[in-house]
Amino acid sequence: MKKGIITVVSIIAVLALIFFVLNQNKKSNDEKTALIAQGSGAVSVRTAAIKREVVELDYSANGNFIPAQEINFSAENSGRVTRIYVEEGSRVSKGQVLARIDAEILNTDRETAEATYQNAVRDLSRYESSFKTGGVTQQQLDQARLAADNAKLRLQQQQRKVSDANIRSSINGIVNKKMIEVGAVVAPGTQLFEIVDVSKLKLQVNVNETQVALIKLGDRVVIRSSVFPTEEFAGKITFIAAKADQSLNFPIEIEVTNNKNNALKAGMYGTAVFKFPNQGEIITVPRGAFAGSVSSNEVFILEGGNTAKIRKVVSGRILGDKVEILEGLKEGETVITSGQINLVDGTQVSPIN
Repeated sequence: MKKGIITVVSIIAVLALIFFVLNQNKKSNDEKTALIAQGSGAVSVRTAAIKREVVELDYSANGNFIPAQEINFSAENSGRVTRIYVEEGSRVSKGQVLARIDAEILNTDRETAEATYQNAVRDLSRYESSFKTGGVTQQQLDQARLAADNAKLRLQQQQRKVSDANIRSSINGIVNKKMIEVGAVVAPGTQLFEIVDVSKLKLQVNVNETQVALIKLGDRVVIRSSVFPTEEFAGKITFIAAKADQSLNFPIEIEVTNNKNNALKAGMYGTAVFKFPNQGEIITVPRGAFAGSVSSNEVFILEGGNTAKIRKVVSGRILGDKVEILEGLKEGETVITSGQINLVDGTQVSPIN
């Protein structure tokens, strides 16, 4: 019985304590509410004055240099490599012989093809003479002509193979890789040399949609390299992608003329500096001034020093952290740049200095 009384008293004490704490919290909240009610109740916001300004459109983009021309030579015939005339790093010119493949078998095939052709020519001559006297039919003469033509084609094919025994460079450049040695047996398709032309390079960079709208094919671009900080290279835009990549950037290529020492190398980093003439003054607002996103085309204007009024605008280019305004705002007005989440048209505000 005594335990039951103690339990009841404990429960009552706990309930009384809970009631006391809740009552104190209510008083504290009521005091805060009363304090706010005594003030203006205005929403604190930050603002910026609208003015016309000249926007700097110059920008730079980083990328990698790639060769303007690069080719991998492969064997076209089977045979043993008997001579190699260049080494890695050798500078070669178009038409220069790089290596030679044993042409003994090829020469034998060419000689056989030539003998076959000469025999076919003699047969054709005899058939033509016989046809005049009625000794052969037109069909037999036509077959003799066809045999002579086929023999001539086979001879030309074998002569081409013999010529291909000398591996010649088809571009000017530098031997970047040599993938064969003397004595190696190669088959058609075997990789022989990699030749790179670095007298001209291409700088591959990516630009965004605003930047790509300002450039066109043939535009001149200043190219810099961190390896040669005091030197500038001349570049020309030769490719602009018609479609953005997955990151919504547009790949472009800039052809760069190397210096006389070919100091720039494929694979180096480069910076393209795009320069544009000064533009006229335009109205811009901070990107964060828009209610929601830039695509909403709505901003809040400060009127009378303490009232937020919503305004429809027409936005233009996104220029970094600013957005061009084509219509809807005038120089001298004040735009609200933060606190818009708490605003509706006509809300009383308190600008923060």
